[in-house]
Amino acid sequence: MRILFMGTPEIAATCLSSLIDAGFDVIGAVSQPDKPRGRGYTLTPPPVKVLAAEHGIPVYQPEKIRTPEFEKLLSDLSPDLIVVVAYGKILPPFVIHSPRFGCINVHVSLLPRWRGAAPMQRAVMAGDKETGVTVMYMDEGLDTGDIIRAQAFPIGPHDTFETVHDRSAALGAEMLPQVIREIEAGTAPRVKQDDSAATYAAKIEKEECEIDFSLPAARLDCILRGLTPIPLPYTHLPNGKLCKVLSAHPVNGAGTPGTVLALDGEGMGGITVACGEGALCVTALRPEGKGNMSAADFIRGRQIKVGERLGK
Repeated sequence: MRILFMGTPEIAATCLSSLIDAGFDVIGAVSQPDKPRGRGYTLTPPPVKVLAAEHGIPVYQPEKIRTPEFEKLLSDLSPDLIVVVAYGKILPPFVIHSPRFGCINVHVSLLPRWRGAAPMQRAVMAGDKETGVTVMYMDEGLDTGDIIRAQAFPIGPHDTFETVHDRSAALGAEMLPQVIREIEAGTAPRVKQDDSAATYAAKIEKEECEIDFSLPAARLDCILRGLTPIPLPYTHLPNGKLCKVLSAHPVNGAGTPGTVLALDGEGMGGITVACGEGALCVTALRPEGKGNMSAADFIRGRQIKVGERLGK
């Protein structure tokens, strides 16, 4: 079976690596163009391109795929199956229907819950007790295709977007070769999704990352963990400067939301801030114009006082 892989970030590279290790005939990798990264805006190749190049797999990075040029490329490559993992663009019908075995997608949620762009973040932010990975046939809808296999794992009280991402990547890489072998053997199932149970995982917007201390602390805890380590939640210090919160956890406390209730600069505590219900203890942060620091170091620098307010 001639497989064309389409993916861009690290999670996609993990899945591509599993196909290479399993000995599948990967005839090419389609990835997003190189992007400027870091403070120097250095043009950096995506992880899928780097991995594919290391293994001698041809790499294609079209700016657009809805073009006659890409349609011709696809015809020339003539893949039997296209595997898509976090490619980053919606595929046009001619791509989906081109291979004789179709297109399959590794989606990092338990479909039909969290269709869309940010399923891992949304699962943590919503306080879901479990998520998982679904391998599905692609159709022209947004993550609406028939399910081949789905596997769940729990979301614990300390899980973040990062830990869920890493677990999802490992699970997707484990499931993918098994599914492809089932497709080759003609034994892969097709299970229709229950559209009435679908939820949408919209892209994370910057406005959502601002901490709303009027929410209950337990709710904020889920939201903050879902935004960690990227793009990171933020608030404003009493001096008006922006401050990103690197880690925090709910604690007991009561007061006007956003008010600093207590400071613990010597022990393992942090900055206790009142919420709509309970309080949040901030233990690490990144003030505007500075590097990452512990709350204890921030407190010792006398940059905040009990009774001051965080937020706009």
